[in-house]
Amino acid sequence: MRIAHVITRMILGGAQENTLLTCQGLRERYGDDVLLITGPALGPEGTLLDRAEASGLPVAIVPSLRRAIHPLRDATSYLAIRRRLREFAPEVVHTHSAKGGILGRAAAHALAVPAIVHTVHGAPFYEYQSAVTRQFYIACERWAARRCHHLVSVADAMTDCMVAAGVAPRERFTTVYSGMEVKPFLEAEFHRLRVRQALGYRDEHVVVGKIARLFELKGHADVIEAARNVVARNPQVRFLFVGDGVLRTELQSQIDRAGLHEYFQFTGLVPPTRIPELIAGVDLVVHASLREGLARVLPQAMLVGRAVVSYDIDGAREVVLPDRTGILLRPRDVAGLALAIEQLAADPERRARYGAAGRELCRDRFSHDRMTDELRALYARLLAARPPLGR
Repeated sequence: MRIAHVITRMILGGAQENTLLTCQGLRERYGDDVLLITGPALGPEGTLLDRAEASGLPVAIVPSLRRAIHPLRDATSYLAIRRRLREFAPEVVHTHSAKGGILGRAAAHALAVPAIVHTVHGAPFYEYQSAVTRQFYIACERWAARRCHHLVSVADAMTDCMVAAGVAPRERFTTVYSGMEVKPFLEAEFHRLRVRQALGYRDEHVVVGKIARLFELKGHADVIEAARNVVARNPQVRFLFVGDGVLRTELQSQIDRAGLHEYFQFTGLVPPTRIPELIAGVDLVVHASLREGLARVLPQAMLVGRAVVSYDIDGAREVVLPDRTGILLRPRDVAGLALAIEQLAADPERRARYGAAGRELCRDRFSHDRMTDELRALYARLLAARPPLGR
């Protein structure tokens, strides 16, 4: 097949790694002709473009394609994407992210591409937006859904969200869990001692890891607030923030004001290849995000064998099974977050039990080969059936 993937930017993120692994898998497993169309990877979140280029994946950069809404740049991006698609002449166009998804679907529809697919990695509308902003994004998604043949959700929760908002009927969605390279996580325990020594942790320290961009709605401030009570009761607990972003200075100031400087450590930006060993270096993982499709760090932590604590948002409940793989909390329940961390920090047997169950749950479900195979089968069905565009 000739397949084009369109995404707004290739920063270090779950949707971006999903897209890259899909493109690589289609080429390696099926011999497909694949083109990745994306904007520049701007900002402090890093880039996956070097990995794409090193693998030989053809990449077309659209300089004007950015995350923020900008009518002139967006019109320029639409024309550039349409031009690239016309030159490539794909049988399938698969779009990702809000901006790339809307412009990519519009361009593919204008060119009458036989199969147009969009993946919902996370809804662009959510409860913390103003009503006007939320309704605007819902209207955009409804408009774009009428210009594609099928939608893929990375979790059943994303389908529920989009159907409830009237974006498209349920029968036009398929859940395909976001795949990853599972082997490095399954083998990560080998690195534990070296990583802990490098980070300065002693045997008696119980390390709580949070892996996420330092960005709004990712919940770092809630973890810092919870840490006040945690370290007051268990001074051997330490916190490791993995990632970088625009909130680094603000979060460091919050830590300093709380007198928690000695309990927190930032790794800064790290390549995705280091995530398995860093998870191996911690004892449990917290995910306090307020908006996510299905955060990759949850299955990643489970594959390493770590217990998790997560807010009950979007697809988290599909892997965080209470009293089996982790602890699920109401969003913004900082007191509950502190209590959950305290309980797990004091109970290594419970942590081990959750970690083992999580590993068994995620081992096959989140394989990138499985993801690629399921998407490739979907493309084949769409091309064979030639379904009408959504209404």
